[in-house]
Amino acid sequence: MPSIGPVRSDAVIVFAIAIALALIHLFAGRLGVSGRVPRSRWLSIAGGISVAYVFVHLLPDVGDAAATLAERGDPTAFAEHHGYLIALLGFVTFYGLEQLTRQSNTDPDGIVESAGTGVFWIHVGSFAAYNAIIGYLLWDRELGSVLLFAVAMALHFLVTDDSLRDHHGRTYHRRGRWILSAAVIAGAGVGYAFEEVELLVAVSVPFLAGGIILNVIKEELPSDRESRFWAFAGGAAGYAALLLFV
Repeated sequence: MPSIGPVRSDAVIVFAIAIALALIHLFAGRLGVSGRVPRSRWLSIAGGISVAYVFVHLLPDVGDAAATLAERGDPTAFAEHHGYLIALLGFVTFYGLEQLTRQSNTDPDGIVESAGTGVFWIHVGSFAAYNAIIGYLLWDRELGSVLLFAVAMALHFLVTDDSLRDHHGRTYHRRGRWILSAAVIAGAGVGYAFEEVELLVAVSVPFLAGGIILNVIKEELPSDRESRFWAFAGGAAGYAALLLFV
């Protein structure tokens, strides 16, 4: 059973990173990087960096997670695929949330408006869990690796924050950003208070990987968004190179 352990030497650094990530949501609206059409090149760069981190670091971790789940779970022929199925679940979950929000944003006459209160809480609640996973996983890496993870997630927060502001408008500004900021710190707090739970990490990593891929792709692919391909590709290539050689 998890128990509160001794103070970790890296606790101050991890909590400082968690607070910095939380501040992204609080101040993203003031950074001047938003822009739905044409899409801000800075958001495209951030999206590229997020995806690069997933493909270079998180997806290999999904393989390790699958092995852990196979050891802890049922000894069936499909056990080794459980990690990848969780990644698929993360992808499908956030796709479903996006569809739900888009339908709520459009009235029967085709006029786009802010999503309803119920959809807001479902959407923001799901992203709060997503952010809590990110905060928790800050404890799952060495110092050098956690800094690379934090940079990728900070830039990813710019992407998700821009999307949530577009969907929920003032409601997100008044409430949602505070909830998401608190969720990152809460996730880091759980990681500090409890000893490492290998099975929880094994579930969290693939779910996060699937969610990041979907959340970046849905912002970059629509043709009406006029996304910046070269900015996206440059961000992905540059960060992939950094991850491979650092």
